Amino acid sequence: MMKVEVIDNVCVSCGMCIDTCPDVFEWGNDDKAVAKVPEVPSGMEALAHEAVDGCPTSAIKEE
Repeated sequence: MMKVEVIDNVCVSCGMCIDTCPDVFEWGNDDKAVAKVPEVPSGMEALAHEAVDGCPTSAIKEE
């Protein structure tokens, strides 16, 4: 199962990951993106990979 984590101090709040994969990413309390699920749901892996690859600051860590 795929897991993702947003590195808070690297995220620039662009929202690309949330736009790409809203089932996995959302806005956190500090207006930075966060992973809203502990594991990427089945069938969402491709979109989660797209969000990881598209992050302009490489703030999303894939496990």
